[in-house]
Amino acid sequence: MARVLVIGGGIAGAAAALALRKAGQRAVVHEAHPDSAEDVGAFLTLASNGLRALAQIDASDAVTSLGFPLTSMRVVDATGAEAAHVPLGADGDPRLRYRCLRRGELSAALQAEAVRRGIEIVHGSRLVSVSEGPEGVTAHFADGGSATGDLLLGADGLNSTVRRATAPTALPRYAGQRVFYGYTADAPVSDVDETACITMIRGSAVAFGHMTSPGGETSWFARVNADEPLTADEIAHAGPGHWRDLLLPSLRPDRTAAADIVASTKAPVLVTNATEIPNGTPWRSGRTLLVGDAAHAASPATGQGASMALEDAVILAKCLRDAPDPDSALTLYETLRRPRVEHNTTVSGNISRGTHTPAPRPTGTPPPPRPSDDDLTRQLTWNTGLL
Repeated sequence: MARVLVIGGGIAGAAAALALRKAGQRAVVHEAHPDSAEDVGAFLTLASNGLRALAQIDASDAVTSLGFPLTSMRVVDATGAEAAHVPLGADGDPRLRYRCLRRGELSAALQAEAVRRGIEIVHGSRLVSVSEGPEGVTAHFADGGSATGDLLLGADGLNSTVRRATAPTALPRYAGQRVFYGYTADAPVSDVDETACITMIRGSAVAFGHMTSPGGETSWFARVNADEPLTADEIAHAGPGHWRDLLLPSLRPDRTAAADIVASTKAPVLVTNATEIPNGTPWRSGRTLLVGDAAHAASPATGQGASMALEDAVILAKCLRDAPDPDSALTLYETLRRPRVEHNTTVSGNISRGTHTPAPRPTGTPPPPRPSDDDLTRQLTWNTGLL
């Protein structure tokens, strides 16, 4: 049984702890935030692959009580004409239906499930450095405390302290878009049945998406191309209606619902820069491994960030279960995961930038082939071996 220090109690860290416990490992989660509330305002969609991963660690019930299902996707052009309407979900399995939910709620639910299963989560535990010695790998925290384990997982997100310690030259980069998120209970009523449907609008200037809960709240996002990212100061000091009013002139020329949805939004609009971790970034240093956004954050254009993190959790746990030793397990994990997540980073970045150019990689490292859907299903299926 390996002692695993999980740094970060968000989606990647909490799911990894659940999967590791199922695989017979001992995990302790160290979370910098003083409680489980993290990014409460932002929402996300979980795709079938992420929900399949949750099912493998027996966490479906903890998550499907949150948010609402999405069973189809409409694609609309700038004139309001419907270009496509397709089903979402895999194999007709209700557990695999796409789901819209708040990021903070998902993190809190996974943490609560981890605690229910006896996994220790230490809040207010902010990492400052990592060191290795003959007894294992040690995490050093801001309060002067430390913890030692056989392995350390950096599940601490885009601005990972673990990554700065193990791969200091690997820096996140701007992916060419600013992304806005909002909620409104006063969106105009559509004459199209949009129950359990996400509508994607290919606007003339803005990529827009919206979905409405059974209770009538519409969640929406907008992706806007921009040469330069917003600064932290611009984001922090914008007035409550600033981003809404900035978006509207770009949406009004189109004959879609986007402008009216944004105009009806009374709560502050959230904004972030689309950011990615370059392909080829090192994930591993000795006994330390990066997972989730800390390793392979991608622009949100494909909507796969949370689902990829959930895949990471299951496949890493299976590697530790099936491989003869931790070193072999981490090597196997990277061999299996890098092709898939780097494909997602490339596709998502190309969508954000409006290009079809492969993402740059370090010299001499050709992109690995993407695994098939059947390969992924086999890798995620708990009772199937990886060796």
